[in-house]
Amino acid sequence: MYQAHLSHRPSHSWQRWTALPLVLGLLSLTFANPVLAQERAQERMLRTLTVTGRGMEMIPTTLTQVELGVEVQGKTAEAVQQEAANRSSAVVSLLRSRNVEKLQTTGITLNPNYSYENNTQRLVGYIATNTVSFRVDTQRAGTIIDEAVKAGATRVNGVSFVAPDPAIAAAQKQALREATQDAQEQANAVLAALNFTAQEIVSIQVNGASAPPPRPVMAFAKVRGGEAADTPVVGGEQQVDASVTLEIRY
Repeated sequence: MYQAHLSHRPSHSWQRWTALPLVLGLLSLTFANPVLAQERAQERMLRTLTVTGRGMEMIPTTLTQVELGVEVQGKTAEAVQQEAANRSSAVVSLLRSRNVEKLQTTGITLNPNYSYENNTQRLVGYIATNTVSFRVDTQRAGTIIDEAVKAGATRVNGVSFVAPDPAIAAAQKQALREATQDAQEQANAVLAALNFTAQEIVSIQVNGASAPPPRPVMAFAKVRGGEAADTPVVGGEQQVDASVTLEIRY
């Protein structure tokens, strides 16, 4: 007798319909879980890039900061102190008549003066020193220094060069703009190389814009043809640096 053999094999269609509820269940679990969705959103928010840009501006130094001193030695403290006061007053009067800026006293000292012979210390007198500082146009600095020496100054303690305050302020702003642009360009280059796109700037940190004084340059007066030449004072340039840090979400 002929017998028909029927085999029951699951079809591919049946398998797909069987797996579909499982996939839908996992998707619904994912979207129905607010904690998981929030964690993934936080991960995207925490994906940031931090870059630091730098800017630099060079500005000419048209002002000279000078510190002058009067030093007097003598037998008694009262005598040397009085002589130092008289000479200092003459120097200050001269500087005021020349309309210098930021004139101020920077030091007044009176110290005993000892000699040492045969391992013996002996008081021989006193040394008084008065110092003042001022600021003046660099073109006039050499002449005023020479005039102050004639008036009684015996020491030039220091000369430095600075730019005017408005020029420094303008240079600081420009350096900050350059630093910000530099930081943005760095970030764009990195993100483009990784096929990412900048979304927003999360934080901005201005690290400062400073103007350190340049090294002083000074040449001393020489006698030529029986006449003393003015002390030449030559300025230079002042460097203003700025730094800006950006944190960018991508």
